Amino acid sequence: METIQISEKLKAHFLRLYQMAICDDDFSTQELKMLYKSAEERGVSPKHLDEILLNPINSKSLIPETLEEKVESLYDLTTMVWMDGVVTENEYAMLEKCVAMFGFVEENIKDIVDYFIESVKQGKTRIDILNDLKN
Repeated sequence: METIQISEKLKAHFLRLYQMAICDDDFSTQELKMLYKSAEERGVSPKHLDEILLNPINSKSLIPETLEEKVESLYDLTTMVWMDGVVTENEYAMLEKCVAMFGFVEENIKDIVDYFIESVKQGKTRIDILNDLKN
């Protein structure tokens, strides 16, 4: 049987995505598909993703460190939020918590959340967002 090593940071990322998907009390098929697609894109099988979700770790201590990692995570989380075309209060608050947890300056949190939501609505990619933030 093949053993795959999945970093604790990646496990934390999937757990945050799952938390985001369920925080509006409407865990849709689209959100579930996105979660599994995100895992597949990172070389994680459905079986391994199931194991991560069934055996959660403390993801608060495993936050993205680089700007690229933070953008990737926030992009995925915002895409999960926008999957149904609606941003609920709970989803918005969860995004704010993630932005704060990732170490962004408190007075910029709302603007960052709004920027990511608007960018995902407009169809921007992770790379587009990263380029915007670097300029």
